[in-house]
Parts: sequence; structure tokens; C-alpha cells
Amino acid sequence: MELGVSLNRGINRAVTLWRPVEDLNRSAEFARWVWRVHEGVRPTDLTIKGGDDRNLAIYFVFVDPDRVDALSGKSARRILQEDSARALIYVWGGAHPTNAILPSPYSPRLRSKVLRPSEIGQYREQVDLASDHRTAFGIEPGALIGLAVSADSDDNKGRIVASISDIQLD
Repeated sequence: MELGVSLNRGINRAVTLWRPVEDLNRSAEFARWVWRVHEGVRPTDLTIKGGDDRNLAIYFVFVDPDRVDALSGKSARRILQEDSARALIYVWGGAHPTNAILPSPYSPRLRSKVLRPSEIGQYREQVDLASDHRTAFGIEPGALIGLAVSADSDDNKGRIVASISDIQLD
């Protein structure tokens, strides 16, 4: 799977783009991508609702394999309401140490792993989805059903100019 996204968010905005994962990538254990931040928000506490701005985040959404057929074609919002759904979120931003795994203020089924602090730059990432999922949730990941990319500047009224490209699943 390859996906490229450019985000240019004005002041006081948040955006999330969702894409289902094709059947052949449901068992992906690794992911790679390139992300760039040209203009970003100041560091925030990602564990506080209403104070969790970040430059970029990429969500990997997993469900129990026996629920894939029932959830295929559903929206990200609907899938994340599913009891078996879990999202592992890799984040560029926040005021937390690199590699910190954080609970979400929105749901116990979401966990964020901080890969980069709030700064500008460009990086190529490679992550171990299976290992990070086990660390974050204490269970095997299940089936990868979708990806989401987001940028969030609505709490501190900042501006984000950023992109994610060359997303690959293995």
C-alpha cells in the first residue's frame, strides 16, 4: 500500500484522513513512511483532552480477525466504536519523551507512541507494528483494517504545514 498526504492546516483546525487497508496488508507487521513538518505547533500534553495538539499522527487501526468482514467499508468512527478495535498512533509532536507510549484521553482503545518531538524537519520512519502493539496493549494486534493520518492545531491555535508520503506496509 502506498499513500501520500499533504496537510496545510490553518489556525484552530484539526483534520483526519482515513483509508481502509487492502486484504493483502491485513497481517502487516511493519510500516514505513516519510513525514515532513515545515511549520508546526508548540509541544502539548497528549494525554489531556482539549490540549493534545500535535504536528502529525498516523493511526494503524486493528480489529479481531473474525470482525473484518463485518467492519469492512465502515467509517473510522464506526470501526473505533467496535469493542475489538484498537488504534496504535505514531505521533510527531507533544511534550513527551521519544518512544513514550501514552494513553489517549478519548478512549482506552487508543495508544500513542511519540516518535518525534514538536519541531520542524523531515524523517523516514520504520516501525514494528506487532511489537509496538503488544507493548501498548498487551495483546497481539489482530487484523490491520485501516490507516488514518491527522494534524491537530485547534487547542493552541497554531498552524501546521506538513506531509506524509511513501507509506508502505510489510
